[in-house]
Amino acid sequence: QVQLVESGGGLVQPGGSLRLSCAASGRLGSTYDMGWYRQAPGRQRQRELVARVFWGGDTDYGDSVKGRFSISRDSAKPLVELQMNSLKPEDTGTYTCYLFDFVRDYWGQGTQVTVSS
Repeated sequence: QVQLVESGGGLVQPGGSLRLSCAASGRLGSTYDMGWYRQAPGRQRQRELVARVFWGGDTDYGDSVKGRFSISRDSAKPLVELQMNSLKPEDTGTYTCYLFDFVRDYWGQGTQVTVSS
């Protein structure tokens, strides 16, 4: 079983920055993808890709965050970080970390990000 623990959410003003972290623990092999999805308030059935990093190192971003967000992965341990810059009110939502080990996917509990003045 794999557990994911997220940290770094909070309240920030428009134009500000936040950094999210997600650490995985448990029985984990050497190849896995990790990333973040988010759900906006009132859209509990619509989960949007924010960013992900594939096991080989390639990254992928949702169109709405390209150029503002950056995902990075620790090469020595199962940890992924999401640097979010130039935040907008529409970035508000619950950000959930995931990991896919090519057998199944795992999800964290989610961390709240609120962008408001």
